Amino acid sequence: MPDHVYKVVELVGSSEESVSKAIDNAIARAAGTLRHLGWFEVTNVRGHIEDGKVAHYQVTLKAGFRLEA
Repeated sequence: MPDHVYKVVELVGSSEESVSKAIDNAIARAAGTLRHLGWFEVTNVRGHIEDGKVAHYQVTLKAGFRLEA
């Protein structure tokens, strides 16, 4: 397997449902414009509270995509 070089971008996904859905939303959106996505790393989780309940989950993540030769 040849050596690969990756570019890292920072993404923020959000969801009213869950942290997992916020991650899925960020990756799905990035996959629409970036090729060769290979990995992600969650760097921060936060949310928005309304009326004593979680209204939105927000997840910051780094995603790596392989650079083309």
